[in-house]
Amino acid sequence: MGSAYTPGLKISPFTPVQTTRRLPLKGAVLATVGQAVEPDTIVARAELPGLLQTVKVAALLGLEPQDVPKNMTVHAGDRVEEGQIIAQTNSFFGLFKSAAKSPLSGVVELISEVSGNVGIRSAPQPIELTAYLKGRVVEVMPEDGVMIETEGAFVQGIFGVGGERQGIVRVCTSTPEEDLTADRIDESCRGAVVVGGRQITPEAIQKAVQAGAVALVGGCIVDRQLIDYVQHDIGVAITGQEEVPLTLIITEGFGSIPMARRTFDLLKALEGKSASVNGRTQIRAGVIRPEIIVPLSPEERPNVPPEPARQDLDLGATIRLIREPYFGRLGTVAELPAELEEIPSGAKVRVLRADLHSGERVTVPRANVEIVSG
Repeated sequence: MGSAYTPGLKISPFTPVQTTRRLPLKGAVLATVGQAVEPDTIVARAELPGLLQTVKVAALLGLEPQDVPKNMTVHAGDRVEEGQIIAQTNSFFGLFKSAAKSPLSGVVELISEVSGNVGIRSAPQPIELTAYLKGRVVEVMPEDGVMIETEGAFVQGIFGVGGERQGIVRVCTSTPEEDLTADRIDESCRGAVVVGGRQITPEAIQKAVQAGAVALVGGCIVDRQLIDYVQHDIGVAITGQEEVPLTLIITEGFGSIPMARRTFDLLKALEGKSASVNGRTQIRAGVIRPEIIVPLSPEERPNVPPEPARQDLDLGATIRLIREPYFGRLGTVAELPAELEEIPSGAKVRVLRADLHSGERVTVPRANVEIVSG
């Protein structure tokens, strides 16, 4: 008998949930401790500096660099519009004029007597940070962000793509063994977090996009189809920044795996409730899981079976591999060698041998698996 060092996915019908909301750069926090917030409440704001564009005034007007300032029609700090004349020269007794115009709207930031160039910075881009969850602010980090706390249902997936979105939970299969196919999606899925059972098909993704769904949740997907959806290969970096029309969350892995019964039953019990979802995933150190959060009052707590007791990592236990090259694959424990074994990195660690559901037997570090229950 051994131990699984990595915990499994968190599935809870009612638990405290906290999320930290941080600006990418220093800004202004707009929320206060104790404030009630909705997912779209703006809790902080910052301005991303605009791009600086160089206008080669000396070259355009045939001037020496040191002569550029006296031929400027604007000064540093002035706001200019696209196409506005910023420098001008007269020649042949004033009969001919040459002018340099601003290629963009912005603010004149510098006028160089050394290079003869003028720098114009475009308008800053506002960044607004929303609460993401319905809850309350429990901590304020000045100029940085806030921490939001709520209570409710919490479901983690094994892998996801796409960022933060909100929608109403809509379950479109009757059992966790059924595939989420295109014919199960209709106009009732507009603005919804659509939940299926087993595999999310490419046709279902396309139909969900057309119907205006915000997210799809299913037990599994074929890895090649996921790559086709995001239109690039997926490495080991953090996902969640993909420019995709809807967020995709996989709860079990790749291939053909039904959603865990407990996960499906919980999501079914949450149908019609508002959920916040995020497909962000990281599968290396500092694991980040995709998530589905449904804020609830204690009276709304779903009536689902309690969390199964933690199992030991023993022969015959069902496990999920959570590191490449077998990420998301399921199998059963076939051997638990007592001695340390050397792995490709050169380290000596405790390993196990597993029979994957595909029929392949593999040797992996015990820290690279989690027990599957429910």
